[in-house]
Amino acid sequence: MLKRFIRYYKPHIFMFSLDMAASVAISLVGMVYPLMTRRLLNDLIPNRRYRAILIAGAAVLLLYVVRMLLRYFVQFQGHKVGTLMQAQMRRDLFSHLERLPFSFFDDHETGSIMTRMTNDLFEVSELAHHGPENLLTCSVMIILSFIYLLTINIWLTLIIFACVPILVCVSFYFRRRMTAAFRARRESNALINAALESSITGIRVTKAYGNSEKELAKFEKGNEKFIDASLRSYKAMGRFFSSTSFITDVFNVLILLAGGLFLYAGKITFGDYSTFIVSVNLFLSPVQRLIEFSEQYQNGVTGFTRFLEIMDEPEEADAPGAKALENARGEIELRDVCFSYGMGREVLSHIDLKVEKGKKLALVGPSGGGKTTVCHLIPNFYKLPEGRGSILIDGEDVRNITMDSLRRNIGIVQQDVFLFSGSIGENIRYGCVDATDEQVREAAKRANIHDFIMTLPHGYDTEIGERGVKLSGGQKQRVSIARVFLKDPAILILDEATSALDNTTEMMIQKSLDELCRGRTTLVVAHRLSTVRGADEIAVILKGKVTERGTHEELMALGGTYKELYDMQFREE
Repeated sequence: MLKRFIRYYKPHIFMFSLDMAASVAISLVGMVYPLMTRRLLNDLIPNRRYRAILIAGAAVLLLYVVRMLLRYFVQFQGHKVGTLMQAQMRRDLFSHLERLPFSFFDDHETGSIMTRMTNDLFEVSELAHHGPENLLTCSVMIILSFIYLLTINIWLTLIIFACVPILVCVSFYFRRRMTAAFRARRESNALINAALESSITGIRVTKAYGNSEKELAKFEKGNEKFIDASLRSYKAMGRFFSSTSFITDVFNVLILLAGGLFLYAGKITFGDYSTFIVSVNLFLSPVQRLIEFSEQYQNGVTGFTRFLEIMDEPEEADAPGAKALENARGEIELRDVCFSYGMGREVLSHIDLKVEKGKKLALVGPSGGGKTTVCHLIPNFYKLPEGRGSILIDGEDVRNITMDSLRRNIGIVQQDVFLFSGSIGENIRYGCVDATDEQVREAAKRANIHDFIMTLPHGYDTEIGERGVKLSGGQKQRVSIARVFLKDPAILILDEATSALDNTTEMMIQKSLDELCRGRTTLVVAHRLSTVRGADEIAVILKGKVTERGTHEELMALGGTYKELYDMQFREE
């Protein structure tokens, strides 16, 4: 883990080195005051050298001005290095998240991921700046102050030094208890963020059902966990700091008693004794600072560990020797496909389907039968394990096709349309980021959304809000259709594309979809069977198996599940 952490220092090594040098210089300036104190008490004041006293004071003041400038440099440049490192970690994490498979996001809540991206990496950046600075400067100060104290009185120094192992042992004992407590607090904080993100995203549903109290109860549950974890961490921290502070207080008592006895016995002068009392803080302060630094160290290490947990998640990767899908015709074939999510029950069992180039296949059946899973497997969103069948595009197994080229040739229109914050034009251009304005307008016209866009205050530059909240369901769906028009894929997947719309809106959308399907190999998942009557072939999927296949007329004549579903919907309509 240390090597991976140090790697982020490399681009900033020059400024980091200057920062460390400035920190050491600050520590060395701090040694001047006790040195000057000893000389004043033992030489300049007893000998009434007033001019030398004034010169010494001016010199110390000048050094303090230099130290002020050095501290400004360390505070600004040091934090700048930490911030740049944090930004690089955040960049790496986001880039890695973009390459993770669907299964990762099935198991991790958005709020928890956001916590690692923000809070955790902030703590890491603080450690990146203050960690090396504290370790270096404190080490320098402890060594130099120890040597200096030895020159004043060796026995007093050894008495203090003999107590340091006790302080280290006590610190190590209580710090181990802090580790688990602080990690639990991090995890509970992530739970709060996840609950908050979910509640804010679904605020309209909450208000519609009047369930504010329920959401508050869910939030409070996570909040209570956070309070409990925080109290346990602060309890461990309280024991840590109170115990270590007590040890340093004992140091002061020992100095007072031993120094008084040495002074009484004539083994130390009053000037040296006074200097020793002033100088002993040069030794104890960095020791105490290192002890206090353990909290920040623990926060930073915990944050970096949680960062690495995501960074170590395996990315989606093309198979060795995978080839790009060029000039796709769009033929799809599923051969003996079996699939299950993780260790769960089998979702698909021995599925055999084939869609010729430019043809339309409709998948129908009750919810949970596996229709959407088929739609996820064709673009290779979920990996089909070896020995569990194969999915072919133009005769080539999707495992042997680069994922980027495969997905470039597949357009997907889903029931739950996701639009990004930004303008309506930017959301359409998501289908082809290099598209011209004219191409975007043409795609919008083909999706029957152009006329509506032109009525907006700023046309294609109109902001649509988070997740397209300012648009209706039908408008959002037509924007998603315009995206696919702009992408111009060989294969089209319509996964319940109109099921959330009213009948009137569906009829309007269906015209756009019919235009979109023309000339493309199309896979349609639909509950409204009236929308798939014209499909070249219809497959009924029931409990993960294809139970019926044929055209609408053939399946109606068969009198099986399809006819039952169709007659039921016809009666309802």
